[in-house]
Amino acid sequence: MEGIEVSAKSEEEAVNLALAELGLGRSEVEVVVLKKGRTGLFGLGSEEVKVRVTPLSALPREQADIGDMTKEVLERLLSLMGISASVNPEARGSGDEAVVSLNIEGEDLGILIGRRGETLSSLQYVVNLVVSRRLKSRVGAVVDVEGYRQRRYESLRLLARRLADQVKTTGRSVTLEPMSPGERRVIHLELRDNPYVTTQSVGQGEGRKIAIVSKADVKDTPS
Repeated sequence: MEGIEVSAKSEEEAVNLALAELGLGRSEVEVVVLKKGRTGLFGLGSEEVKVRVTPLSALPREQADIGDMTKEVLERLLSLMGISASVNPEARGSGDEAVVSLNIEGEDLGILIGRRGETLSSLQYVVNLVVSRRLKSRVGAVVDVEGYRQRRYESLRLLARRLADQVKTTGRSVTLEPMSPGERRVIHLELRDNPYVTTQSVGQGEGRKIAIVSKADVKDTPS
């Protein structure tokens, strides 16, 4: 996974946007400030901060090999949990953007999803932790159950667009419920190019949320 360049009004905002897009934490990347930016008088002549954010490590083996190992680990975990299900690899992206994606299929698998997908996120974390330790390098496989993530992400995109229209109309910011890093990333990316609103991450740990804010309010906020 290559690094990305992001511009924003502050270094912190630019880094947060990059982390959201990469789906990584601050300790997992290297940040280089390419342009410091400046405020400008009355907003005139102002320039945004530009940073380059690069993951500290990349997958060291062919994607297919990692996919086989990830599938094996997931199947072993399901067996230990006493759950009868099949694990089917699914292609997502290509080249440097390829992602190991595994979909669990079977009957009565709601127990693997949990409330707001919390159990599924925990299962994915354990799978990635085991495989990463085997390879001694970070792995970011995606684990899904009967296409749950795809449906959840599409509903979040629809929600993001609806709330963005609400913020545009009322001028009042909206804060969503706490979400996982992957779900927050969906919201960030969906509204990244919206001309009227911007997104901000607020809170800490499991209580971290996304606020959708009018760009007019951001511009009016003193530096």
